[in-house]
Amino acid sequence: MNGDTILNVRGLTVRFGTLVAVSDVSFDAQRGHITSVIGPNGAGKSSLFNLISGAIRPSAGQVLFEGRDMTGQRPDKMLAAGLARSFQITNLFFELPVRENLRLAAQFVENGRGLFRGIAASRVALARVDELIERFALQTRADELAGFLSHGEQRRLEIAVALAARPRLLLLDEPTQGMSHADTQDTEALIRSLAAEGLSLLLVEHDVELVMNLSDHVVVMHQGAKLAEGPPLQVRADPAVQAAYFGDAREASHA
Repeated sequence: MNGDTILNVRGLTVRFGTLVAVSDVSFDAQRGHITSVIGPNGAGKSSLFNLISGAIRPSAGQVLFEGRDMTGQRPDKMLAAGLARSFQITNLFFELPVRENLRLAAQFVENGRGLFRGIAASRVALARVDELIERFALQTRADELAGFLSHGEQRRLEIAVALAARPRLLLLDEPTQGMSHADTQDTEALIRSLAAEGLSLLLVEHDVELVMNLSDHVVVMHQGAKLAEGPPLQVRADPAVQAAYFGDAREASHA
C-alpha cells in the first residue's frame, strides 16, 4: 500500500456555547490505509467525524484532503473533491428500490449532467449501478424497496451508495452498529477488501475488537481531546488508554 498522507487534521476544535465538544485534535490518515477513531460515549468522536466530513463547521483548525484545504466545505463539495461518508443512522430512500438508490447516487459520476435526464440516457451511471450491485452481492435484491432489506443489507447498500461517485477516501460512521455477529464479520471482510483495492478509509466505530483487528492506525478520543494514537498494538498497550477506555469496554463485552 502506498504510504503517503491523504488526510491531515490540524487542531480541529468546535464549541457549542460554553461546551467544547472537540478540542485541538490533530492526526493524519495514510492513503490506502484504514484509520479508526474510537472512544467512550461522549468522547467527541462523532463531532470530530462531522467536522472532517463538512457536516458542521469548526471553531478552529483545518481539514486538508490531498493537500487541499477543505475546512468547513459543504458535504457535496467534499464529495466532488473525492471524500464520501456514510451515516450512523441509515440514510437511504426506503421507499425506492435498491437499484434506484444507487442510480441517484451514481448520477454524480456524470458530474450532475445526468440528474434530470432519462434513465436510459445515463449510461455511465447505469454501468456504475450494475458494477455496485454485483460488487455488493445485491443482485437478488436490486428491485426490492430499500425499506424491505434487512438491517445488515441496508448498511451494505449505504456503503455502496457512498462509493457510487468513486471517492478516494470513505468515511464510515459506526458501520456495524446494530448488526448481528455474522453481519459484522461480513462488513469487516468488505472493509478489508475495499482497502485492499486501494481505497482509503476513516472509521468511527464502537466495536473495539473489530477496530484492533481491522485498522492500520487508531486514534483514541477522550473528553473531546485526542488521548493517544498509533498502531493497534501500541494503542492497546497504552496505560492511559486502558484506564480511560479498554477496561470499561471489556467489562461491557462480558456483561
